[in-house]
Amino acid sequence: MVHEYSKQPWKGLYLAFAVLVTLFVRLPVWAVTYAFPSALPRPTWSWRHAMAVALVRRVTTTAALVGGFGPVPDYRAITPAKDAEGVWIDGVPHLITAELKVWSTLSDVEPIRIPGYWFGKKDSPHMPSSPVQPGEKVFIFFHGGGYTLECAHPVGGPANIVRALIKLNSHTPRALAVEYRLSSTHPLPDRHPFPTALLDALAGYNYLVSVVGYSPRDIVVVGDSAGGNLALALVRYLIENGSATEVSLPGPPGSLLLLSPWTDLSDSHDTPGSSSLTNAEDFLDDLAKGSFISYSKQAFLGPHGLGMASCNRYISPASLYPSVGVHFNGFPRTFITAGGAERLFDQIRTLKDKMIADMGADKVTYYEATDTIHDWLAFPWDPACPATLMAIQQWLA
Repeated sequence: MVHEYSKQPWKGLYLAFAVLVTLFVRLPVWAVTYAFPSALPRPTWSWRHAMAVALVRRVTTTAALVGGFGPVPDYRAITPAKDAEGVWIDGVPHLITAELKVWSTLSDVEPIRIPGYWFGKKDSPHMPSSPVQPGEKVFIFFHGGGYTLECAHPVGGPANIVRALIKLNSHTPRALAVEYRLSSTHPLPDRHPFPTALLDALAGYNYLVSVVGYSPRDIVVVGDSAGGNLALALVRYLIENGSATEVSLPGPPGSLLLLSPWTDLSDSHDTPGSSSLTNAEDFLDDLAKGSFISYSKQAFLGPHGLGMASCNRYISPASLYPSVGVHFNGFPRTFITAGGAERLFDQIRTLKDKMIADMGADKVTYYEATDTIHDWLAFPWDPACPATLMAIQQWLA
């Protein structure tokens, strides 16, 4: 159960137990087991790769059980960093309309001031000049973590993705990572359900356009895992409400980059033989009650209930249920990645098919990494990273 050992002294005791068992039992057993090629989780994996994935899976499971290993930067303060510069981003109550206003009222959430972190190329200022140089592009990044874990700060694992992206293209030298509010539920207090993260994402995007001065066409919206879900929701809101008379929204971005996006929070892809059930070698856990994925769904959906995921295009754009009624007309050029060994593989393929059907194959680039785990760009040691980054670099050019 998530957060089962999040309170002391149980947290300390469980961590001590988990470290000892991993060091003296699990690691030796894995080392011997994976020495036999027939025992490798995937035939293409090396011994070293299999060991690394197994360790990530164990660390992820332990982190969920104890509620993380220590204090993590969040929306309440800007935490200083050597390789990024923090800024405050004002909330945008004047840009909330239509369904988003209704959902916000139901969840009793509202826009607030949140931090963002500017990343820049090495030996150059983290923040852009004012005014922004004509034609200079920028990434706006939304991190993964099931809407319940991780952060935008450089200490977080997703920051590895940001650091890699800003090296790819001289015309896109910076990225703004938005510290959106995370969701939680029992045994923690019920906080920040949908659409809280969307309110914060909208604030970050508006900051780039209305405060810093970037043209929407020069913005690349990026999200990994749950951040990919958030990126899709943000772009959808900008497109569907672009002609609204009661608000003056910035235009949609020029590009959309989705890295192992979590695009179906319903159970429409959880059928016998599906990747969500069979790709057990992925570091994401299973769908059982009390698992990290189950907890994240409940925390994120909050008062709307799990049924909301089966009929809401902002939450489950890749759902197979007709009640979602989703389309992608007007979406910008999009790059999607999927790993053949990840649990989300099937739903990402569904997303790709839906986007191509509405947008055309010329506007959707799909990159599939064979036998690769979920969100592999967050792990620089993964052998699929170089080729993936090269494909993204070519797409950006």
